Amino acid sequence: MDLGLKGKTAVVGGASSGMGLGIAEALAAEGANVVMVARRKELLEDHAARIGARAVAADMTSPGEPARVVGEAVELFGGLDIVLWNSGGPRPSPARDLTARHVTETVDLVLLPLIRLVEAGVPHLRQSSSGRILAITTHGVKEPTPGMAASNAIRPGIHGYLKTLATELGPDGITVNILAPGRITTPRRDEVFPGGVPQHLTDEIPMGRWGTVQEFADVAVFLASPRASYVTGTTTCVDGGLTKAAF
Repeated sequence: MDLGLKGKTAVVGGASSGMGLGIAEALAAEGANVVMVARRKELLEDHAARIGARAVAADMTSPGEPARVVGEAVELFGGLDIVLWNSGGPRPSPARDLTARHVTETVDLVLLPLIRLVEAGVPHLRQSSSGRILAITTHGVKEPTPGMAASNAIRPGIHGYLKTLATELGPDGITVNILAPGRITTPRRDEVFPGGVPQHLTDEIPMGRWGTVQEFADVAVFLASPRASYVTGTTTCVDGGLTKAAF
């Protein structure tokens, strides 16, 4: 299937490793102009050169950086069609130990950069024939993850914001969707479990295995494509059936 992404321009956050890198690779393979964004400049540039993308090193938690990234993408390719938000997650904490400072740090990490990126990107997406906003969160928004109180508190707010945005931007032909990954095999998994993944974490997944970055990226690329023109305001879990919530 031709997804119609050839010549489309995408800004992809967190693109130096893991799911962000996988999505950048998949978009580039479809012929999109990919602007890869992350803090690790040398690693980012190496990956960008390998897949034929452009690297823009940036710390997206800095207030002016999202607008700068969008400006560079537009200057490079003459427009913008796809904004894909992806960031690191907040540090673990049980709810009883959550502090106001911890919550503020989480907002600064996962919410405000997204809002700034949308603010900078929407004027250009309105000029696209298939404007797309796609954000990566976690399946924990459906069923709160134990020990991740800050994420459980803030990430649902991201969904509320984007769901509202989908309603407002629908008349402009811009779709807004969310991908909620479950247990995906990334370098981060090996860092968290250097001695190997506990078996029960795999046994809990109905598919009986962890997902691959490619499987996750394939769903993201479809939602970013013109083929997904009637899909908006959704949260799609890519988790092998791990999430048991009805909605």
